[in-house]
Amino acid sequence: MGSPLSIFQVSGRAMSAQLVRMNTTASNLANAGTVASSAEAAYRTIKPVFRTAFDEASGMSTVDVEQVVTAGSEPTKRYDPGNPLADKDGNVWESAVDETRELVDMLESSRTYQNNVEVMQTAKQLIVDTLKLGR
Repeated sequence: MGSPLSIFQVSGRAMSAQLVRMNTTASNLANAGTVASSAEAAYRTIKPVFRTAFDEASGMSTVDVEQVVTAGSEPTKRYDPGNPLADKDGNVWESAVDETRELVDMLESSRTYQNNVEVMQTAKQLIVDTLKLGR
């Protein structure tokens, strides 16, 4: 059994998880509206799956990214015979990225990341203030 987790480790893990979330959201937004020549080749929305763990020694929970999975709607078939990616029937498949949902996810993950930055800054300031008491 290891030493108890510190508030810095807990916040750091949460920040890492939110960074993965922001990166997957950015990838989704970058691929919104892209088309492919088949449903299999079309971009699919990706999302991180978080895992929480309880540390008995410190009494704190941590969060990590367990995996990144595809999620959301299937690509949409669209008739576009003039598109160079169209198949023999003139169809292309467009990614089904919900841009509004992705923007909400981006804001949410950004706020959560910032909240953890503030937790770390507060913890640091409390440690500094405690050390000053000893003078």
